Amino acid sequence: MNVDKTIEKILSKIKKEKREQISEETPSSTITPTSLGAPEKVYLKALPLRSIEDVDLIKEEVKSGNILIVKVSPLAKKSIDDVKRAVSELCEFTESVGGDIARLGEERVVITPAFVKIWRERADTTESESTAA
Repeated sequence: MNVDKTIEKILSKIKKEKREQISEETPSSTITPTSLGAPEKVYLKALPLRSIEDVDLIKEEVKSGNILIVKVSPLAKKSIDDVKRAVSELCEFTESVGGDIARLGEERVVITPAFVKIWRERADTTESESTAA
């Protein structure tokens, strides 16, 4: 099984988060990055996942408010089982802190803290159903 399919399978098991909860509770004119729990500085970091021990570092970075792009292929070259375990653990962690996680290409995963949500393009089901007929 290739890494792309493994990541997609794991990420597809994540429950869909309830969106717009903050905007319903707070008028948009009063929303600021710090009111959403964002630290003063947020970094976008690219990190390789070389071993299962790197998961703890990734968790600490997300807790600090940073956005991570994690390349899983270094660990996938060693062990697909470790990749599955690491991605599952990161999915559970991200969900528990209210963050977001998604596949980014074939060998990367993006993980965000609670105050950042990942936009996902939704396919129009009526269009795909009409073209299938």
